[in-house]
Amino acid sequence: MAHAWWKWLGLAGVVGVAVSGAAVARQERERRAYTPDEVRDRLHARHAAAEPPAEDGA
Repeated sequence: MAHAWWKWLGLAGVVGVAVSGAAVARQERERRAYTPDEVRDRLHARHAAAEPPAEDGA
């Protein structure tokens, strides 16, 4: 019984890996659901939002 916590730790690790794999697979399915035009539009919108405003005095 002294080593029982090792079994629980191993089981928690296996469950963590399985959950992580499921989350990655779900994100990949969602990512592949976009059409190329949708991806392009989203990238353009993100770029426009991240671009700092231009200064005229430079």
